[in-house]
Parts: sequence; structure tokens; C-alpha cells
Amino acid sequence: MPITNHAVATKVQAPFSIEDSSWDAFPWKDLSSNLMQNHMGNKPVHFPGVEVKVAYDSMAIYLLFRVEDRYVRAVARSHQDDVYKDSCVEFFFTPGPDVSQGYFNIEMNCGGTMLFHFQKAPGKKRIIMPVNECNQIAVAHSLPKRVDPEIKNFVVWTVAYRVPLVLLKKYCDVVKPATQSFWRVNFYKCADNTSHPHWLTWAPVELPCPNFHHPSSFGFLYFK
Repeated sequence: MPITNHAVATKVQAPFSIEDSSWDAFPWKDLSSNLMQNHMGNKPVHFPGVEVKVAYDSMAIYLLFRVEDRYVRAVARSHQDDVYKDSCVEFFFTPGPDVSQGYFNIEMNCGGTMLFHFQKAPGKKRIIMPVNECNQIAVAHSLPKRVDPEIKNFVVWTVAYRVPLVLLKKYCDVVKPATQSFWRVNFYKCADNTSHPHWLTWAPVELPCPNFHHPSSFGFLYFK
């Protein structure tokens, strides 16, 4: 099977804490990044530069997003609020090769507030994780929790987080990250209620209107 959309997750030798979201901190500085270069709908006038690095160990998967942005806003106050309306990065994934078993979506605004759901299929049997489970995802972010008024000038912001695998196993089977295994994934960037909305994707999503809930368009995350 030809694979055209694949990202790489790098194994780390020991668990590490999420204390800050610096792009060049250890171990992130030595990891390759994956670029978000596609969009949904018309090409936006404001097209942020977005990269994501992925790492893993036997207990967790780690992500670090870096966004070169303008028109940045974050007003969601609590986990499970509508963070996608803010300046937001998103990780949609099936923890294995078969998207029919369902997928998770972790959506996080620039201030570290998240939405965390699981659904068997788009719009079906959606489960909203309790806040105590959201709090088990360690998060670091470079901007304040609340950004209002909107930052109109150029700014670089980052968010990093650690997802314990044990959280995922409660909701579906998990292919444990290991060399040569893979998950189905997509990464997104959006900002629905900013002055310059946009819907960016890593793996292309061929739909006429923005809709990130399209698991058949997920690419492949390979664990090396």
C-alpha cells in the first residue's frame, strides 16, 4: 500500500516532564518536525506557519506545536469549552491502523485550554472526557491562558502536552507505540472566531467546507 501522508514519532529513552514548551528544549531540539501546509475552504489570506513534533515512550505520547501567527485570541475559560473558536491546534487520531474503531480529538488553544473527546464515528457515540481526565494531560504553553484583546502583530506561540496511554485504553484498543507500528492521525490549526479565521490541515482533507471530523482522510504516524 503506497503511503503518501506520513509523520514520524521519535522514541525517547525515558519519560520526561512537560515543564515548558520551548521548541529547542531537550529532547525536542533533536526531533524532526512535521509541517501543516494544506487548508480547507478557500486559501486564507492569513496562513500561519505551523509545525508539530511527536515523541513517545512506553507510557505516553508527547506533542509540541509551534505556530508563527497573527490575530491570536484565546477566551475559552475551562476544559471542554469551544477552544476551536480561539487560536487553536488539534490532534485527531485513532491509536492504531483501523479508523473504524473510533478516534480521539484533542483540541488546544494557545493558552493551554483543551477539548478532549472520543467518538466511534463522526457525530456518533461521542464521549466527552471528564475534566479530571483532561487534567491528567500535562500541558505547557508560551502565551497566557487568556489572550483578549486579540494580538494582531506577529507572534510565535507554542503548546506542548503529554498524553498517558492508559487514558486512551479506557475507550478503545490501543496499539502500543513501538518501532514500525503506526497510528492514523491528522493535525489541524484553526481560529474560527478570530478576525482572520482559517482551517489548516497536515494530511489533505478533500471536502468543500471545513470539517476536521473526517477519519478516512487521516494520514499515518509512524513510530521509529
